[in-house]
Amino acid sequence: MALRTGSADLPLHSGQVPHWLGARMARLGRVVVEAIVHHYGREEFLRRLAHPFWFQSFGAVMGMDWHSSGITTSVMGALKRGLVPVEHELGIHVCGGRGRHSRNTSAELIAVGEQVGIDCDRLARTSRLVAKVDSAAVQDGFDLYLHSFVVTDEGAWTIVQQGMNVERRQARRYHWLSEGLQSFVDQPHAAIEGPNQGEIVNLTDRRAADARACEVELVRGDPDRILTALHRLRDSSTSPHLSMPAHHDVRFSDVLLRRLRATLAVAADCGPRNFAELLLVPGVGARTIFALAMVSEVVHGAPCRFSDPARFSLAHGGKDGHPFPVPVKVYDETIRVMRAAVDHAKLGNDDKLAAIRRLDEQARVLEHAVAGPGFNEFVAEESQHVPDNGGQTVRDSGLHGDRRSSAGRRPRQLILL
Repeated sequence: MALRTGSADLPLHSGQVPHWLGARMARLGRVVVEAIVHHYGREEFLRRLAHPFWFQSFGAVMGMDWHSSGITTSVMGALKRGLVPVEHELGIHVCGGRGRHSRNTSAELIAVGEQVGIDCDRLARTSRLVAKVDSAAVQDGFDLYLHSFVVTDEGAWTIVQQGMNVERRQARRYHWLSEGLQSFVDQPHAAIEGPNQGEIVNLTDRRAADARACEVELVRGDPDRILTALHRLRDSSTSPHLSMPAHHDVRFSDVLLRRLRATLAVAADCGPRNFAELLLVPGVGARTIFALAMVSEVVHGAPCRFSDPARFSLAHGGKDGHPFPVPVKVYDETIRVMRAAVDHAKLGNDDKLAAIRRLDEQARVLEHAVAGPGFNEFVAEESQHVPDNGGQTVRDSGLHGDRRSSAGRRPRQLILL
């Protein structure tokens, strides 16, 4: 049976991703996927995409609103755009999307199947069936408006769907994973994310097996059995639950400070002085290394590393200005260094990509042995450097001035205990 990795509450937000950020999200998303596939393979990327905590962190490190429903549409849209040039090289294809694009999923899957030689009719049927399950078999008050189907050349897949409840201004995301899937109607989800609405009708729950059978028998005059089975759905779930708050700002309580300080410590230690030795990329400062360490954690981190998705918004800020405007110059440096490392690895030289991995490893070592500035101090200092780093939000039409970048400035001093 597919693993259910948890659930989350997502405030429903409207609006659009500005072009300047959408283009960068596509580029960063592509290079992160390439790094994951290089280190761990295609199916590991599908597993991560089906993990709700990782998915939220991935969107946050891309500069999206760290807690809202918009992460789903923007991440899947960025992946679909970003992977087009390398989909055949990677063997990963993103089909479907939001609104009218979701209705093209079957046709896109058939086209992929014909190109790579997998059962396209089966994939198209899977797409339609999954959409039916989350719209009819799981009656939780959320109307589906996004359906994204990610499939590999081998036919393995992950599906990400999202529904909305307009009246309550809330969204729910559903994750599916083909690995280990034995049934589409008996608890098939890898995860369901969304606000708790009290009692819901979920006929895909394993405990509802009798209910599904009773629905067939209902027309035969035996409604009592289906009512009995549905009552059992009131049992509480023990799966992990990620509760995304309604507040827009990133707060101290949203972040694991010891992990943040460890990442800052790595950036301070590997700053302008010896970064060239670490990555062989001169001219990149401690602020960029801090962002790279966050990206490295997204590439290499285990599931337990993503219990606080808000922390990853500190790498590249957020388009709504929380925790601070997106530092475009830092964002571009992150993409440049990651791009160079992945391209090097494709040529058989793994030193730069391995060095980025060491940023994550060093941060983990320092987690229990470092102290330094608090969360509020870090955000305040970052906010002071918004103009220097090209800080931009969804309300801005252009970059801030031509001031000299402070990408080489060192983070505040941290102390090893």
